[in-house]
Amino acid sequence: MYAERHSVTVTTEADGSATAYTEVLTGELITAVYTKNDFADGVDFTITAEATGETLWTEANVNASAVRAPRQATHSTAGVASLYAAGGAAVNDKICLAVDRIKIVIAAGGNVKSGTFHFIVG
Repeated sequence: MYAERHSVTVTTEADGSATAYTEVLTGELITAVYTKNDFADGVDFTITAEATGETLWTEANVNASAVRAPRQATHSTAGVASLYAAGGAAVNDKICLAVDRIKIVIAAGGNVKSGTFHFIVG
C-alpha cells in the first residue's frame, strides 16, 4: 500500500478562529492526526472536503493531541443504508477524496495559537 502525509499548521486569529487548507490531493483518507502546539483547551474542529462538503472530522472541546480514522456510512445501489444484520449498526468505509483539498475550520482555539494536522491518504 502507498500512503502520503499531508500536513498543515493552523494559526488562529485574535478571536480564536482560523481556516486553512491542504494542497490538492487524491486518495482514501486513512487517518487524521491533530498535534497540539498551543491551541487553547476546548478547541473545536470542523474538517471537510472542500469541493463536496463531506464531513471528515468534527469534534468539540478538544484538549490534547488526537488520532482519528474517519469513516462514512455505506449504502446499497438503491440508496439504502448498509447495516450489519444482527445489530443494525452502519457498515462504514474510508472516505475518498478526488482532486480535492481538506478544509480545516477552527473555533475557540485561543488568541494567535496553533496546532498541526496530518492527513494520511493512500
